[in-house]
Amino acid sequence: MSSASRRRLPVGAEVLRAGGVHFRVWAPKRKRVDVAIEDRLWELSREPDGYFSGVVPSARAGTRYRFKLDDGGDSFPDPASRYQPDGPHGASQVIDHSQFAWTDQDWRGISATRQVLYELHIGTYTREGTFAAAADQLSELAALGITAIALMPVAEFPGRFGWGYDGVDLFAPFHGYGEPDDFRAFVNRAHAEGIAVVLDVVYNHFGPDGNYLRQFSDSYFHHKHVTDWGDAINYYGDGSGPVRELALANVRHWIAEYHLDGLRLDATDNIYDESEPHLLEEIGVAARAEAGSRAIILIAENEAQRAHLVRDRTKGGFGLDMVWSDDFHHTALVAATGRREAYFTDYRGSPQELVSATKRGYLYQGQRYAWQRQRRGSAAWDIPLHRFVHYLENHDQVANSRDGRRLHQLTSPGRYRALTALLLLARETPLLFQGQEFGSSAPFLFFADHHPELATLVRKGRGEFLAQFPSLADRKVQASFDDPSDPRTFERSRLDLGERARNRTHYALHRDLIALRQCDPVLSADGTTVDGAVLGERAFVLRFFAEDGGDRLLVVNLGEDSRPPIVPEPLLAPPVRASLRGWKRLWHSEDVCYGGRGAAPIETEDGSWRIPAESATLLAADD
Repeated sequence: MSSASRRRLPVGAEVLRAGGVHFRVWAPKRKRVDVAIEDRLWELSREPDGYFSGVVPSARAGTRYRFKLDDGGDSFPDPASRYQPDGPHGASQVIDHSQFAWTDQDWRGISATRQVLYELHIGTYTREGTFAAAADQLSELAALGITAIALMPVAEFPGRFGWGYDGVDLFAPFHGYGEPDDFRAFVNRAHAEGIAVVLDVVYNHFGPDGNYLRQFSDSYFHHKHVTDWGDAINYYGDGSGPVRELALANVRHWIAEYHLDGLRLDATDNIYDESEPHLLEEIGVAARAEAGSRAIILIAENEAQRAHLVRDRTKGGFGLDMVWSDDFHHTALVAATGRREAYFTDYRGSPQELVSATKRGYLYQGQRYAWQRQRRGSAAWDIPLHRFVHYLENHDQVANSRDGRRLHQLTSPGRYRALTALLLLARETPLLFQGQEFGSSAPFLFFADHHPELATLVRKGRGEFLAQFPSLADRKVQASFDDPSDPRTFERSRLDLGERARNRTHYALHRDLIALRQCDPVLSADGTTVDGAVLGERAFVLRFFAEDGGDRLLVVNLGEDSRPPIVPEPLLAPPVRASLRGWKRLWHSEDVCYGGRGAAPIETEDGSWRIPAESATLLAADD
């Protein structure tokens, strides 16, 4: 039996049932690799393809080690380390994932339909900023109606705090959040509460600090491509085979060893691959194979809006399940605030845009996009609406501002409630950002703890990025930005979970809308279809067609009171069975329990309409 065949994954340290630990690492530029444990060296055997492997009989779970490269050379952490207890520059630690006592044997996974996602950053979700503290809040999220947590990256990164997108040890949960089994306990607890966990993973670049890959091979990076964050990873050039293998092993690792319910693939535009099958397609295949009978979902971030990512593999697609859609966010933010700077330039926030976004997912499906001076997107008419993830807030969009304020702080309460209803009742998959459900007063800022030289470059780069917004380009404004490396920037971004109780009306709005989405017989049905029409300068309607004829109307008005003298829009006509009685109100955003001012019925006894200002109203046929 070869050394590689004893293993479950191709790289890293794996505990053997018979005793000892098997180590394997790809280091083709080296002549010799030793495992350094305390003061002793264990030489690994060189394989023909640049891998080094071997068994260390005395090693066990908890053993700390480094790889010593060549005679007299330095030693470095394992590129596939399962845990870095002292950070990315310290020694790696052997982890035996089989020691954790899972209790989720009856958990069957997550489907791609009927989900409500919740983006969460472990470091700021609670005051403690740990897996264990976040696990204690899972029952609250279950009560809210959240079905899946979209966890921001947890792979080991440098410093005391950060967003996680500059990770350098893909297999190792960040030591500041807890130990690997603390992460497993978080997932296990989530499953007990009926919540899935989807992890954000970064396969488009490695962070700059603590990245020792070039010590092992120069082939990890592709010189033809450069991302916004550094050198692109080599997935199709010379020596790319083991690099692809590393990424695919990481996919299998998270799905199998942490029972995760899927992955969110960061910035797939910057995953460059000219081979077939594309790495993204292979990721989907590997993830599903590792999950076995447990259903998982794979979500892509793709700024270019390429629909083939979520098209079925039999139709030439990559077979992923969902994509983030910035189009809805951008037009909704313009509708809420009127601001049209930088990448919001190509949106008007008009009723037609909001209707089209809820009917078609992407707004840009190949048309010219003036901000980028090129066409954007590809045709997505055949893509089911649940495959588009819509949001009013996420980590990027909240932080891409001067002070990280939330949307409810940037617009009127009525307009905010109306847009929230649109988000949570439409057919797309909604995503809430942590604290959104209770109107968090905490900003979400960009924070990253780096050594002084790198911190200066990061702050400079952040200022240059935000300068695309004319209102943020002024030197005085830029001088007011929070320093990403200042611990106070991180601390200010922590949630105050006590605001759940203090902001009861805000919380009730989200709780009740999610309950409608999940329990209303029309809104919750997979077979429901949607159409929409513009009713005025700021007003529009969506009609949800039920298979049994019990349709629903969502009437949204983001402007002043509207009293159309005539209503020649067929979508407003009641179903045949209610043609004499018209519509009755099921829910409205101006209810006093949400902090609203109250509202009269939309349809009067004589059939005329009056649509309250800055409101959303859900109507059903009056049977």
